[in-house]
Amino acid sequence: MKMSQGKINELLNESGCEHNQKKQAQKKNKSCTQQAQPGAAQGGCAFDGAMIALVPITDAAHLVHGPIACAGNSWGSRGSLSSGPMLYKTGFTTDLTENDVIFGGERKLYQAILEIHKRYQPSAVFVYATCVTALIGDDMEAVCKVAAEKIGIPVIPVISPGFIGSKNLGNRFAGESLLDYVVGTGEPEHTTPYDINLIGEYNIAGEMWGVLPLFEKLGVRVLAKITGDARYQEITYAHRAKLNVMICSRALLNMARKMEERYGIPYIEESFYGIDDINRCLRNVAAKLGDAELQARTEKLIAQETAALDIALAPYRERLKGKRVVLYTGGVKSWSIISAAKDLGIEVVATSTRKSTEEDKAKIKKLLGNDGIMLEKGNAQELLKLVRDTKADMLIAGGRNQYTALKARIPFLDINQERHHPYAGYMGMVEMARELYEALYSPIWEQIRKPAPWDNGETF
Repeated sequence: MKMSQGKINELLNESGCEHNQKKQAQKKNKSCTQQAQPGAAQGGCAFDGAMIALVPITDAAHLVHGPIACAGNSWGSRGSLSSGPMLYKTGFTTDLTENDVIFGGERKLYQAILEIHKRYQPSAVFVYATCVTALIGDDMEAVCKVAAEKIGIPVIPVISPGFIGSKNLGNRFAGESLLDYVVGTGEPEHTTPYDINLIGEYNIAGEMWGVLPLFEKLGVRVLAKITGDARYQEITYAHRAKLNVMICSRALLNMARKMEERYGIPYIEESFYGIDDINRCLRNVAAKLGDAELQARTEKLIAQETAALDIALAPYRERLKGKRVVLYTGGVKSWSIISAAKDLGIEVVATSTRKSTEEDKAKIKKLLGNDGIMLEKGNAQELLKLVRDTKADMLIAGGRNQYTALKARIPFLDINQERHHPYAGYMGMVEMARELYEALYSPIWEQIRKPAPWDNGETF
């Protein structure tokens, strides 16, 4: 896969994206094709986005071809867990120096790939371009091809240097690498009429492990996970699935769409957050697979799971009912978490719409009602003002806002990829309720909100 302006434009102008589908002709693609502005990659550059999408392939080695800071600043920031191999947790980099920038880093890259194969025996090696290696013109694809022939395992170039755009664009380049070099290169031992792929699920905090048993109970087999807790081999035969299920992520939409074009695999977009969403996901999967008995089993499973969940959530709902929260996250989570909060009796008074599509925003508006506030952008000061103005009891956001909330003495819950607790599926709802309860009712708030002794005129 060559990185060219044409390829960048193709991925920016993704035809499956509502940003492009729902705009008038004169406005179509305007927000997608505009040149990145300074600071646009503050939430993650394209290189970072590519790594996020591919590093959860647990039995592969992930080699960053660039200065060591590129690997160090991006490694381990996402809580994807593995049920087996742990090689993905080891960071590899060519650690380019000034001399390599002058004379080229291709030889160093080739030697690094051979060394990784000799010492770790990975199933494959993913090699990531960075700004430096793209600018000096290293031919990564050629090096990877020669190295693969030498060591006898796949070596996949991921050409997504940071300067080309945002994290979401990097996600899409990662999907292109999988399509060009991985998907379709292997065959499963057998197939069934109930094989599906999960795309855009990264097993954050082990969330996928709470959902896979549901599909197993229904007799639906997850053929390939792209890419949470994945093995390289399973992605090679992902083209044999009967359905692709996009989970709370539009970043890999290009992959689902192109698999439909190339292999005739339809796709649906679903969420695992909230009772209504997980129920809808299971029903839609059963309906798309087109089996009446499967649909009947699905309804029976949903009835059993929701009944048990109502019992488990009852004590939390009693204490959480009527609490007001501000939700500051991005993309699909900006509406899917609202659904989960409403299931617990919590009122979301405001949410952000960062990285949200027009369809996402329509869902947010429907869930929040006329009084709900939709925040496009906001710094720490504006966020705290919003919490005060709405009389919110809590801030639910990403980890970077944690200390902002705590310094303002506001209960906080981390909802983004750095979190350590799974919130997806039925069991995830119980975990979310527990975390919300513990954060809101922690005795620390009573202590820290008291005036300091010296403010009361006390002497020591």
